[in-house]
Amino acid sequence: MPLFSPTSAGSAFAARVTPRAGRSGIAGVREDTLLVRLAAAPVDGAANDELIEVLAEAFDVPKRSIRIVSGARSRTKRVEVAGVAPDALEARLRALLP
Repeated sequence: MPLFSPTSAGSAFAARVTPRAGRSGIAGVREDTLLVRLAAAPVDGAANDELIEVLAEAFDVPKRSIRIVSGARSRTKRVEVAGVAPDALEARLRALLP
């Protein structure tokens, strides 16, 4: 199963976050899930806000294009990126990861 799947708005994928990490950034991919480290603590939505910021910067899209579809209170989330095709996200991710 591919990491990114098409939706009516753009693309969606699963993200597994690690809050309270030393620094924020994309950590890799494991079993069709994007691993993201976040320096923010999971308090008052701070980790979710930082997740959106990290993904917006990584995929070079505005923050308003990214939304958490499900799992807002969970470490595993479903995220949607509006207006970007799955293959474009895949290419950008390949450029980011070693």
